[in-house]
Amino acid sequence: MRVTGTTVRAVNGLTSRWARDLRDGEVRGGTAFSAAGVWPLLAFLADGAGGPARAELGEAVGLPPERAAEAARELLAALDAIPGVGAAIGLWTKRTLTLRERWAEGLPPGARGVLTGDVSHDQAALDAWTAKHTDGQIERMPAAVGEDAELALAGALALRTTWLRPFSKSGMTPETGPWRDLDLIALHRSSSLPDRVGVAATPAGWLTELRVLGDTGVDVHLLLGEDGMAPGQVLAGGVGGVGRAWPRVPGTHLPYGAPGPGLTVRRERYESPLPPQLHVTTVPFTVAAQHDLTARSDLFGLTTAMDDSFGHFPQVAVEPLAVGRAAQAATATFGELGFRAAAATVVEGLAGSAPRLRYSVTEIDATFDRPFGFLAVHRRTRLVLAAGWVGDPEPVHEDEDEEVWQ
Repeated sequence: MRVTGTTVRAVNGLTSRWARDLRDGEVRGGTAFSAAGVWPLLAFLADGAGGPARAELGEAVGLPPERAAEAARELLAALDAIPGVGAAIGLWTKRTLTLRERWAEGLPPGARGVLTGDVSHDQAALDAWTAKHTDGQIERMPAAVGEDAELALAGALALRTTWLRPFSKSGMTPETGPWRDLDLIALHRSSSLPDRVGVAATPAGWLTELRVLGDTGVDVHLLLGEDGMAPGQVLAGGVGGVGRAWPRVPGTHLPYGAPGPGLTVRRERYESPLPPQLHVTTVPFTVAAQHDLTARSDLFGLTTAMDDSFGHFPQVAVEPLAVGRAAQAATATFGELGFRAAAATVVEGLAGSAPRLRYSVTEIDATFDRPFGFLAVHRRTRLVLAAGWVGDPEPVHEDEDEEVWQ
């Protein structure tokens, strides 16, 4: 099954809005989030909602509510079809809750469980499901199950890809910027593919984008903005670039000098002719974050649905339901061999000698030595699977020779 362009635009639109809504405290040390992980849950809720809550959820999803469940099923099937990517939906309900058959049968096959009211027992069941469906990257459901929970609708997303060409590891000490004078682990790679890097003029400023290709069709885009650009502006600019909202000037068309953030284009002399060279320097990273989705209820269309004075989901259950807790846990790791990421979301109801240098060769240096953003993107559909910000790089440790990628 293929995911439609309409669904991709809807999911990426939520990614962009979420990025713009990030607060300074959330990104200071780094963060990760996945709109692709929360979007199907919101879509299924929109399908089962009524009244103002239905309209708000439809606006957050970016599709008419009557089309949302079908689009969610399409998206989950498409995610499962991507090598190295897995997606799952789980539903747990109290025995006293009377589910509407049409809504429940519209969920994809997966976990169906019972909420017993024993908090420790129910939490253990949801935690085990989370660990299983995120390949152990997230061990606990991001929100604790309460005794008052009538329903828990959960989603899990995990992805793993290996670089087509690995990086080599060394060290670096940035001379400027927020990481100045820090001894950091560095990743380096050189290639004859200068168009893997490019510069775009976004509404917030110039943005350098480096595409690191994975062997599963999932790539990671590293994003470096101009000084002064906020993390949300950098990430939203990257999402816009994925959707071709603004032109990207590839490496082979960049002028000499410093045409973009972190970029230097120059001429060097070589003993033999070579194609243009791209030299990349970045840092490995692991970022993780917890997000309270109810704290930004307007973004996720949950404001009305959280009002427990009456029910908002007549097509989900006979009994009245409101949204209680909603949260996401996300993690992402970028290393010399590859990338992995996961998200769990729950909505609770409730060198040599100097040769003769005869040839002039264009060389591009792309250096990510200050805070930067990243997107994990499915190459064919341009669906953004995960996003985040790198604020604190890894320092050099005594065991720095050990593998960064495990």
